[in-house]
Amino acid sequence: MNRWWHRFFRTPRELREMGVVGINMRNARFVLPNNPRNLYELVDNKIRTKEIAEELEIAVPETYGIVRNPYDMSNLDKMLGDHESFVIKPARGSGGKGVLVITGKEDGLYLKPSGTSFTLDEIKHYISNILAGLFSLGGRRDVALIEYRVTPSKILTDISFQGAPDIRLVMLHGYPVMIMLRAATRESDGRSNLHQGALGVGVDIATGTTIRAIHHGKPVTAHPDLKVPLIGIKLPEWEKILDIAVTCHEMTGLGYLGVDIMIDEEKGPLMIEVNARPGLAIQMANGVGLLDRLEPALERSIRFKGDSREEKIAFSKKNFAAKLAEPEAAVAS
Repeated sequence: MNRWWHRFFRTPRELREMGVVGINMRNARFVLPNNPRNLYELVDNKIRTKEIAEELEIAVPETYGIVRNPYDMSNLDKMLGDHESFVIKPARGSGGKGVLVITGKEDGLYLKPSGTSFTLDEIKHYISNILAGLFSLGGRRDVALIEYRVTPSKILTDISFQGAPDIRLVMLHGYPVMIMLRAATRESDGRSNLHQGALGVGVDIATGTTIRAIHHGKPVTAHPDLKVPLIGIKLPEWEKILDIAVTCHEMTGLGYLGVDIMIDEEKGPLMIEVNARPGLAIQMANGVGLLDRLEPALERSIRFKGDSREEKIAFSKKNFAAKLAEPEAAVAS
């Protein structure tokens, strides 16, 4: 534990002075005032989110099928068809819970990134758990979504262990304020969730270049399994990624949100999910607090409500470009 880490075992007032946003501040100052409750359904239900995204011609993974009840389950063979790789997720899941990634099929068995195999009956049992609400928000009965598995751009597969990395953008009124890449490790079993052992990699808004990385909250410079460098990687199609994120604000009407995007080798950037309550570990990945970025964006959004998509991106690039911290510096969520 380095000397910077000790700085975060302090009072809420001290943390605020350092620009660190905690859950209570996030909810009280940014989520509740900017996200009308009636709009949550647009993002809490992944199927609905995809529908409105497609209406705006935002690129999303193709839907292979939706299982709403046991009757639909009887048609699972038809839904899967010849698809040997796919993703199954709960429509109302959160934090990556309940996401099953299938990367191939061999001798009638479906394979996870780790090599673990599933029979068709076991996949049906898994989907039954989704329908029962095992992974959903509030334990409510749910729906299973089966969709295209992203084949990530090679530059990203080189830094992720058997899983597709995703990019999380935190937005305020359409202004990108902070961005990180989440990459899988052996420990995270192909998933990109930090609490399951994935890596958080800070990304410079101005250039789309990785600038800092953490694993279990501690700064790292190389992937723990692949031993490859994590810093200085330029993400492809950066302008399109920013444009998709700003469009997600426009399509939902939510003021404060997180947008998750993956970069497919052939299809390019795809919008995966929108979150009305994005987590705060992104601060650790970037080594800075959110407050100093959220307040300038909030002030500008109030004064310049007519800013175009291009103007919002330009403002964020200019004002939130990375200021590289000392190698040992870290900011806690």
